Amino acid sequence: MKYLSYLTIGIFFGIIMYKSEAASWFRIYEMFQFGSFHMYGIIGSALVLGVIGVQIIKRNNIKAIGGKEMNLHPKRKGVTNYLIGGIIFGLGWALAGACPGPMYVLAGAGYFSILIVIASAILGTFVYGLLKDKLPH
Repeated sequence: MKYLSYLTIGIFFGIIMYKSEAASWFRIYEMFQFGSFHMYGIIGSALVLGVIGVQIIKRNNIKAIGGKEMNLHPKRKGVTNYLIGGIIFGLGWALAGACPGPMYVLAGAGYFSILIVIASAILGTFVYGLLKDKLPH
């Protein structure tokens, strides 16, 4: 039953992403050209809701499903990690025309060439998992 609720929420999220055109290559290109506020409004709304959600979780000491404590502790400080990670993420976003969330929405909408991007993202995540302990902290 738990997985059915996850599936339902995921489908609902995908429909919202598709209908809001957040998965549209044109809208993403338009954002990077500073041609429209559309995507900035979506990203800004997500940011505000995320901050509110994290504050609610922290203040009410909400636990994850199954009673596991959530790890919402501050991350380590350092510009280099974020700079390198941001560049890699941005290059992938620019090459694929989509960040991770909309990739699955595009696959669900029938753009099957995005499956190559999804497979590459999964492979990249796997390789990072293998190398993360060898990377400088």
